Amino acid sequence: MKKYQVGAYYFPNYHIDPRNEMVHGPGWSEWELVKHSTPRFPCHQQPNVPLWGYLDEADPKVMERKLAAAAEHGVDYLIFDWYYYDDGPFLQRCLEEGYMGASNNHLVKFCCMWANHDWINIHPAGRTGSGELLYPGKVTPQTFETIVKHVIENYFKHPSHFKVEGCPYFSIYDLSKMLENFGGVMETREAMNAFRDQTKVAGFTDLHLNAVVWGRPVLPAERTPADPVKLVREIGFDSVTSYVWIHHVPLDQSPFTSYTSVQEKYFEHWDRMCRDYDVPYFPNVTMGWDSSPRTIQSEVWEPVGYPYTNIISQNTPQAFREALAATKDRLDSQGSMKILNINCWNEWTEGSYLEPDIRNGTAYLEAIKQVFGHHPASLLKRG
Repeated sequence: MKKYQVGAYYFPNYHIDPRNEMVHGPGWSEWELVKHSTPRFPCHQQPNVPLWGYLDEADPKVMERKLAAAAEHGVDYLIFDWYYYDDGPFLQRCLEEGYMGASNNHLVKFCCMWANHDWINIHPAGRTGSGELLYPGKVTPQTFETIVKHVIENYFKHPSHFKVEGCPYFSIYDLSKMLENFGGVMETREAMNAFRDQTKVAGFTDLHLNAVVWGRPVLPAERTPADPVKLVREIGFDSVTSYVWIHHVPLDQSPFTSYTSVQEKYFEHWDRMCRDYDVPYFPNVTMGWDSSPRTIQSEVWEPVGYPYTNIISQNTPQAFREALAATKDRLDSQGSMKILNINCWNEWTEGSYLEPDIRNGTAYLEAIKQVFGHHPASLLKRG
């Protein structure tokens, strides 16, 4: 076991899904936004072109290439953004066909962050921010019971599922929306306790329940809980984490806010998280931010609200490596759980991705390897 456990969020919208086809047309995936992105002002680096091409992530052979690169460069697990609504799953083919069908999925573990936010049509979005609500994030308690059964049987029992101290890791993105599902704090705690009980019945020591906590909403319709510290304690989460730096740091320089300034303010937030919460905080390292590919390219760009937001600049591979090294140093000075999450393996339309592009090649992956090392050769063999 490596001393550090390095995870990367994975956004699975780069394969064909019937829901997307109904809205955007046959064969659509979010690659279309990547392909059609344009520079919106001087020094704006768009489009970002994938070195490997516009690949179908639901193809096991494609996922095998990703997993091999992740393992070679020190990524221990992928956290799939996972969607399930009252009428069923969404974007699950990447995980259930691509990852699970990959012959080398023993190299990199996986887990899920339930992305239980509203799915609004922002692919692309106009300046008014009035995208149509396609799939509400709120689900019924009965749907949640279905989710629990599906997750335990299909994911937790998979040999490559990521665990913390032997307990399967499951993260929840939107705490406010979670409360809406059940009607209150006590009802939510009862639902999570039932989730724990069923996990134990399935043969596990316990469930490791993680909360994504933010201070600044990003996506449309997101709301920050009034007292997230109290909420995390009362519901009984085992840890907290972050999805992306800009959930905590305003990009206050237009159009570019420097990477190092965002990192410094995020580290101040990290200090507050460690002070305020009674459970471990798993820090985040964000590779970059540029959500302009999700804007209508023919409309005037101004920072009027997501996805028309300011951009993180100077996020060079060297700056990213230095952020990783500083994170490692802080982990060394804290408790025994040396776990961190990176945003993101493939958020191409938000400008935060580790996958190689034609500008930097594999430099961001190399930065992880330089700081945290990679899997020993013995671990790269099945069994």
